[in-house]
Amino acid sequence: MHMIQTVAAVADSAATRGRVVAWAFWDWGSAAFNAVVTTFVFTVYLTGSAFGDKDVIPAQLGWALAIAGILIAVLAPITGQRSDTSGRRKFWLGVNTFAVVAITATMFFVEASSDYLVLGLFLVAAGNVFFEFAGVNYNAMLAQVSTPGTIGKVSGFGWGMGYLGGIVLLLIVYFGFIAPEVGLFGVTSENGLAVRVSMLLAAAWFGLSALPVLVRVPEYRAPTAERRQRVGFFRSYAVLGHDIARLWKTSRPTVYFLLASAVFRDGLAGVFTFGGVLAASVFGFSPGEVIIFAIAANVVAGVATMGVGVLDDRLGAKPVILTALAGLLMSGLVVFFLHDGGQIVFWTAGLALCLFVGPAQSASRTFLARLIPAGREGEVFGLYATTGRSVSFLAPTAFALSVTIFGETYWGILGIMLVLLVGLLLLIPVAAKQQKIA
Repeated sequence: MHMIQTVAAVADSAATRGRVVAWAFWDWGSAAFNAVVTTFVFTVYLTGSAFGDKDVIPAQLGWALAIAGILIAVLAPITGQRSDTSGRRKFWLGVNTFAVVAITATMFFVEASSDYLVLGLFLVAAGNVFFEFAGVNYNAMLAQVSTPGTIGKVSGFGWGMGYLGGIVLLLIVYFGFIAPEVGLFGVTSENGLAVRVSMLLAAAWFGLSALPVLVRVPEYRAPTAERRQRVGFFRSYAVLGHDIARLWKTSRPTVYFLLASAVFRDGLAGVFTFGGVLAASVFGFSPGEVIIFAIAANVVAGVATMGVGVLDDRLGAKPVILTALAGLLMSGLVVFFLHDGGQIVFWTAGLALCLFVGPAQSASRTFLARLIPAGREGEVFGLYATTGRSVSFLAPTAFALSVTIFGETYWGILGIMLVLLVGLLLLIPVAAKQQKIA
């Protein structure tokens, strides 16, 4: 009997490990959208001179993403809540993921002409909406593939896989299509073809990487005691309002954490959003050098995130987040004060920044995941997405105001650091140990 139980435990452990790897492969594939579409390749292409005034298009891109952010803020908690009650969390992860895949593939048709600017902006905005919806369900599955004692390690492994996936895909895109005059399959840069073909590769990459979690991880089924009545779409908002009021009454520290994390997560997003701009405009990086730096940044961030996940389980999420934010502030100030030091400054201090970004992101997810009772993961992570989007203007505004007031791009670094500092100060009063949400 004892031997049978031992064999069963080993088999269950192997099954759990397999589900963790399958789950993390979604993060691996998400680099196709995070790194290739929104950060280093497609948006750089779309804001180029071929599409119009290079001083105007970035603002238009910002407005498109702002509209996307509003839609996400309004709809994310409802879609998450409904995936909980319907018991179709994995189904909606698949639907939203492959919507992103289809949108990314459609970017192939965005030729290097101002006639295609609106199409390109629409696709980037729409991709962001569906990607965030997919992320709500993906984050909610964290509790399904981990235990209370391994949630930090599993979350860090997922974030790390995302960074490592970005490394591999950026290497393929750069050396296969962007850098050579004639790339793979005879692709050239004429009419933006190198970038457009890269979008097809990114779509296939994400689609294939998403299959393991959809095949290997079982569909979510809420415990009978936690199941809630299904309601209509508009009625879901009334339920949401009731849930937020209850959260405020019964678990106010969770609300404070959602607010604090919204601010510092926007600062983290600003580090990546404007990192390429700073590298090019302040430190003289060429577009190719920006991608090479991005590859190195992903290496550093991926290794750090996987390693710190173990500390998350041992020490808790809050100490990890506080340490990471402090490290980000110190590294950012080095970049600011030594901006005249050339590329070596950005390579060293910039990579130091990347050392702390991933751990802060991963620990923020695990802090919340430990508090959520079974059956409400989608709803609460929907609120997590909503609070993040509700302040998504902070880092871009702080960056733009700093540059406008002081007249030099490097002053934007202080704007981003200010957002991170505010997030850090808001987090300090939040208790490190909290009870499950009622």
